[in-house]
Amino acid sequence: MSIVTELSEPSLHEPVRRARGRPRKAVHERDDGNRRQELLRVAARLFRQQGFAATSTRDIASAAGMRSGSPFYHFENKEALLAAVMQEGMQSALQRQAAAMAAAVDLAAAQGHTLSARECFRVLVRSHFEVLLGPDSDFIPVMLYEWRSLSPEQRGEVNRLKDDYEAVWVPVLKALHASGELQGEPGLARMMLFGALNWSAQWYDPAREATLDDLTRSVLQLFLKTTT
Repeated sequence: MSIVTELSEPSLHEPVRRARGRPRKAVHERDDGNRRQELLRVAARLFRQQGFAATSTRDIASAAGMRSGSPFYHFENKEALLAAVMQEGMQSALQRQAAAMAAAVDLAAAQGHTLSARECFRVLVRSHFEVLLGPDSDFIPVMLYEWRSLSPEQRGEVNRLKDDYEAVWVPVLKALHASGELQGEPGLARMMLFGALNWSAQWYDPAREATLDDLTRSVLQLFLKTTT
């Protein structure tokens, strides 16, 4: 049986409900020009570059080309904006991961075969590098360094999304362990793997001419044993 049959599509959670506060604009009013998404994109970049504490809502509004009070029509406060950056970043990562797996399954089917555990692992690693280092990739470093700025409720929501994301890797790692290609215990290997991959957001420099495919090959060489 192909490892693909063990994978289930992760469920996406609705964003945490906002507390009562000042009136919000209607959806058609606040989403004109995709302003909410622009706020999230700009906030993620500034939180990554300057840190959450050193970034004001005025900074974010200015960088987004808005008036200083405009962010409050979309988010209750700066903490809610931080939580939204992480939540929507994880939701995007889930969608991109699912799309990458679906495309790989379709390609394999068109070629008359099913994906092996090793092939699934390669797709997952390559997709994760795209999430980490591709366009709009600021949210992962923000998650790593600004986690304590979230409330317990906000952390719970982000954790649920993160668990959904990592759950797709679990049957793949177990299958690799069963075949002898992954020698470490799958649960511990998963944590070490994500620790190593996520840290690449700090050191990766595309100017060094290492592509994401190069990084993916290196991960497979480091973590998996070649079977004969």
